[in-house]
Amino acid sequence: MRPIHSDHLRVDGLSHSYGDRRVLSDVGLAVGATERIGLIGENGAGKSTLLRVLAGTETPDRGIITRPLRTGMLWQELLFDPGETVGAVFEDALADIRSIERELESAASAMHADDTTAAERYSAALEAAERADVWGADARRDALRDGLGVSAIGLRRRLGEISGGQRSRVALAALLLQRPDALLLDEPTNHLDDQAAAFLEVQLRAWVGPVLIASHDRSFLDSVATGLVDLDAARSLHDGRGASVTVFGGGFSDYRSHKAEERERWQRQYDDEQERLGVLRRTVAVTARTVAHGRGPRDNDKFIQGFKGARNDQAIARRVHNAEQRLASLERDQVRKPPAVLRFAGIPTGSQVLADGVLLQLAGVAVAGRLAAVSLRVEPRSRMLVTGANGAGKSTLLGVLAARLETDAGTVHRRRGLRVGLLEQDVRFPDPTRSARELYATTLGERRVEQVPLSSLGLLPPRDENRPVGALSVGQQRRLALALVIARPPHVFLLDEPTNHLSLGLATELEEALESYPGAVVIASHDRWLRRRWSGEELELIGSS
Repeated sequence: MRPIHSDHLRVDGLSHSYGDRRVLSDVGLAVGATERIGLIGENGAGKSTLLRVLAGTETPDRGIITRPLRTGMLWQELLFDPGETVGAVFEDALADIRSIERELESAASAMHADDTTAAERYSAALEAAERADVWGADARRDALRDGLGVSAIGLRRRLGEISGGQRSRVALAALLLQRPDALLLDEPTNHLDDQAAAFLEVQLRAWVGPVLIASHDRSFLDSVATGLVDLDAARSLHDGRGASVTVFGGGFSDYRSHKAEERERWQRQYDDEQERLGVLRRTVAVTARTVAHGRGPRDNDKFIQGFKGARNDQAIARRVHNAEQRLASLERDQVRKPPAVLRFAGIPTGSQVLADGVLLQLAGVAVAGRLAAVSLRVEPRSRMLVTGANGAGKSTLLGVLAARLETDAGTVHRRRGLRVGLLEQDVRFPDPTRSARELYATTLGERRVEQVPLSSLGLLPPRDENRPVGALSVGQQRRLALALVIARPPHVFLLDEPTNHLSLGLATELEEALESYPGAVVIASHDRWLRRRWSGEELELIGSS
């Protein structure tokens, strides 16, 4: 299936499945040459799949795709071997520019060799070089590295030697350096601090060409997006046509209000139709057995009983027939039942609460090159938000608190019997072939699974519980990782960028549920919305020396 090349992004009648699971169904979407559209929806709704199809790395079952010739995509994982260097990533992004540069040099050499076509060739090469700004390429590379917070990472460093967040920012800088005609961005702010996010916003607002952004970051979308597209698989159940895209011209507040009103209308229509169906079914079942006169005929009526009885039978037959027709029509065209909203069910109880004293205490703890000396106390009901620029050591601090990292200085005191749980920023399951249900059962044990079934947490829809975890989206894998922690609540719950890869709805529900968590909570986050709403203790990390 070859795409049509144009100055805009567009899909028409797009459907795509993985095995017997339909992910996209009859999707229609257009992003104009001057538009920056935010793509939103629940985890597993198909946002990343749609981006991959638009990028040309996946072939849909059917549909028409229109896109610019040079369409670039930001992946959630950098598509380079860990042994490659940071510099190699940038040189790959500059491949077209380097090719123009080589052609210019070759054309200049040809002029010295008295080639009769050299002047025309050199003129064309010079025009292409000026258009691509060949001479400013290295300066642009350095400006992007600085703006996205990776200038301190040497170009000779291997990708396997830097963090996942740093790799993501290197990939983003390389994509912007490449200057494609259209941008497809999959969660671009997941690993950006405030300064880097503000830098990216400026870059995108000045971008020439269509931009489609799958993101959960409300602050970012409010700043950048010219419109929103809701990719909601549930909508196909509503209209029966498989259309699963709705366009919103406003911001997130408008979107959420509209969606809530839409669902209320859907529920009311469903309830009304079910009531009418009930009435019609009773009519069909009861009318044929019930005669309207309800009493025996008087003596002076008996002589007309046969005549009236025949007419009554015909009337009843007509009423039953009409009711059957209306029932069949309504059953055929009825609105499907709205699927249950996937909600975070809250933190289940069952943890032995340590009510008094200090649970964890760090005094002058440091990790060489990763975490400057820090001191803190975690008590049974602590609520602590850890902030700081990328590289300041937020993930390292959580690793120390979780006893997963050794320290180079300071002391760590842990309460005896303390149980600590960590929701890591980058989820990795050792065996991607195992199902979510199997992993849940193996991790928790039979007794706990009976007490807290995976389905009771509202984090994965039942249809996905038996799928291999490797087939789940990144967001769904993070939901499963969250379920594995909260099903047996730890005394201290550590969350590293908890809203990354989660839909906005679930991220909000998680934040609200954590307010009543039966233990201590420590969160490391860049999320500007979360930080603005935070009412607990805050710890800002400055960085290691």
